[in-house]
Amino acid sequence: MGNNKNRFSPQSPSGPRGPKKPIIPSYRQNPMILLIIAFLILTIYMTTIKPLLARQEIRYDQFCEYVKKGYISNVIIKDSEIIGKYSEKGLMSLPKGNKDQFVVYYKQEVEGKELAQLLSENNVEREYERQNTLLYSLLVTMLPVVVLVIIFYFLFIRNLRGGTGGMLMSFGRSKHRLHTKDKVSVTFEDVAGIDEAKEEVAELIEFLKNPKKFQRLGGRIPRGVLLIGPPGCGKTLLAKAIAGEADVPFFSISGSDFVEMFVGVGASRVRDLFKQAKDNSPCIIFLDEVDAIGRRRGAGIIGGHDEREQTLNAILVEMDGFDTNDQVIVIAATNRSDILDNALTRPGRFDRQVVVPLPDLKGRLEILGVHSKKVKMGPDANLEKLARGTPMFSGADLAAIINEAALLATMADKENVEMSDLEEARDKVRWGRAKKSRVTDQKEKEITAYHEAGHTLVQSLLKDADPLHKVSIIPRGPMGGATFALPEKDRTILTKRYCLALLQVCFSGRIAEELFCDDISSGAQMDIQRATEITRQMVLVWGMSEKLGLINYGPEMHPNDTFYVMPGEKEYSESTAQLIDEEIKRITKQAYEDAKKVIMDNKDNLEHIAKALLKYETLDAADVKIILQGGDLKKPTVADLLAAEQKKTEDAKNSNEKSDKREK
Repeated sequence: MGNNKNRFSPQSPSGPRGPKKPIIPSYRQNPMILLIIAFLILTIYMTTIKPLLARQEIRYDQFCEYVKKGYISNVIIKDSEIIGKYSEKGLMSLPKGNKDQFVVYYKQEVEGKELAQLLSENNVEREYERQNTLLYSLLVTMLPVVVLVIIFYFLFIRNLRGGTGGMLMSFGRSKHRLHTKDKVSVTFEDVAGIDEAKEEVAELIEFLKNPKKFQRLGGRIPRGVLLIGPPGCGKTLLAKAIAGEADVPFFSISGSDFVEMFVGVGASRVRDLFKQAKDNSPCIIFLDEVDAIGRRRGAGIIGGHDEREQTLNAILVEMDGFDTNDQVIVIAATNRSDILDNALTRPGRFDRQVVVPLPDLKGRLEILGVHSKKVKMGPDANLEKLARGTPMFSGADLAAIINEAALLATMADKENVEMSDLEEARDKVRWGRAKKSRVTDQKEKEITAYHEAGHTLVQSLLKDADPLHKVSIIPRGPMGGATFALPEKDRTILTKRYCLALLQVCFSGRIAEELFCDDISSGAQMDIQRATEITRQMVLVWGMSEKLGLINYGPEMHPNDTFYVMPGEKEYSESTAQLIDEEIKRITKQAYEDAKKVIMDNKDNLEHIAKALLKYETLDAADVKIILQGGDLKKPTVADLLAAEQKKTEDAKNSNEKSDKREK
């Protein structure tokens, strides 16, 4: 099988289709190009350069006459010629066709003595120079031509040989980035958290390595693979890993690179890309963000045949024109597969759709392990706990957490990254930086404390809710405080009991404000919004309302629809709409009453949690458990932490001053 690989290698002069033909014809086959270039150089030289170098030639007797009349200002005398310049009087008196400079050829043996006397009597400035050699004259004459040839070579001929064709001819060229086998260093070891997707594309690697194995039984490998998943889940990384494992060239281009302001450029670039890919087969073409050009044709009110549709048609034709022996795999990535054209996703083009989802608990732990290899982690760093506390985080988010934690530990002059740095980085990536220096009114701080205490109490007491992780009243992003849960597992489905528990947790903050602050605030805005979204999904989509039954009332666009559902358009009657509103109000009201009952039965515990928040600002699950069991917290207060930080700063300052004195 090794001979087969060498036969199809990109470095081999010939592949399965015989010798490759260059994109630009050879100059020996096309001598007309050289003739045109030579004609252009000669024309420019004759019309611009030569007239500038030419001087007016006059006879020696004319020169003597002009000197006597005062027409000449200065001269340069050489062995056999005189180069001079006319004065203002001479330019005004002589015909207008005369040039500013002139040259006179004379015999030094006969006319040299008279010349010096003539110039002295008429006060003409003169200089003496050695006569230029023949080589110097040829150099001055030919130098402009050489310069022009060099300029034309770099601006025109060199671009033609490189296959770019210059600025004018490069519009139709593909703007792909070619990663050769030496440059593609990503392998499956660098990809974690998407084991199913890796297994599904493993046969592509086997085909690129050993195509005869599949051709023996008459099987045909998929021509295209469509990677579907949310942003940051590793679609591009997976495509690079496929190229790295298969050890083949990797053509990478974005969907937006095909579209230009010129009509037909996108289709031309598609054809050029696929032609170069076939010439370098076996290889992989990776189209990132393919929805930029693969959007469903005819979608919208106006429709029409625009440049994007032309580009899409070119891709459809090129993918349909692959031969059975073409070892070119097209991999595309998108997070909007619902808007792609049906002709693009049919069998024969993108035969296979590989879902790259958000990582689960095991996948998050593996991703954190991959990114933490380059970071010096502390002994208390618990990646498993961090993975549990990052549900719905993408691989890019997890990479950002490790990087932010390393930066935080560096700024704090720590020897390694601690667990506190990882948790702070997680909160910063998801909700923004903590605003510890923000001055908060005491009344506003109390409202926030009781609001978060309400969330904390209900979150801790409801068995159907996720376990509590920590609660804080330190402002972060748009929030004045936050209560964080720590799911025990990843939820692929949501039960009705879990949804009702979420609603109770959402409403508990507003209930605590009503009962303990004798007022309500705008801090419950996000809670109300989230509760409304959950309730509407329960009623309209998930069929969790007994009165409405198992009917989907959600205004979703079906995959085969051409037009989006217009705002305000409904597929049910007004009486059904009224019933939907009544059910949403009923469910939210019931959840509100249930949460209020839990808080009323545990008013003392909520009061203790709120006071502890005012004192410590941040509590973890263990602290809340101690409070609910009636114990006393023994941890440094905010004032103690500020004093310790100030003392640490002063000690560092004093140490620096002492070291400076020693150096002096």
